Amino acid sequence: MYVPKEFKETDLNQLIAEMKKNSFGILLSNNDEAKIEATHLPFIIQEAKENLIIITHLAKPNPQWKTMNGKECLIIFSGPHAYVSASWYEEKNTVSTWNYTAIHAYGKVTTVENKDEMREIVLKTTDYFEKGQSKPWKYKDHTDYVEKLLSGIVCLKIEVTELIGKKKLSQNHSIERREKVIAALQNEEKYSSKEIAELMKAKLNTRA
Repeated sequence: MYVPKEFKETDLNQLIAEMKKNSFGILLSNNDEAKIEATHLPFIIQEAKENLIIITHLAKPNPQWKTMNGKECLIIFSGPHAYVSASWYEEKNTVSTWNYTAIHAYGKVTTVENKDEMREIVLKTTDYFEKGQSKPWKYKDHTDYVEKLLSGIVCLKIEVTELIGKKKLSQNHSIERREKVIAALQNEEKYSSKEIAELMKAKLNTRA
């Protein structure tokens, strides 16, 4: 991912928080024919001592997992995004753009087919996404069914080797232009316009 210095996010705690917030991402890897494969998956981010581990699972009939063990993969976590019209600047010789946030996580893959480890990963995933539900799903109520399903999936543990974070929030424009963009985005209903406006306001307040 191309990241000009003004858009680069280097705060590790911030990157981890954003990955957790936008945890449904895209897993990319090369198969043995050097063809890029991709799967849309939920991910759980775990901080283990000095390492960052990402866990997930995918359907066993999905061929992507068969060529991943011990190799590098890329996970893309996409954040909010919004179209920025150059008309909002109210100036000549300007062009429109797109503001967005994104994180690319590179890591080494370990495939997991041991049922005990797989069960632990699936339950951690379920517990994480069930938080806040009025009547959360519980494994103990569906034990036999879940145990049968374990034979139909493969779990992955990904040890993160590099994180690249990007926040493109008009930092390359003047404060006056950024304020105009914020005001316009707050009135937009498309995409994640209001969320991008809030992120821009936060950046503007820190003069970053």
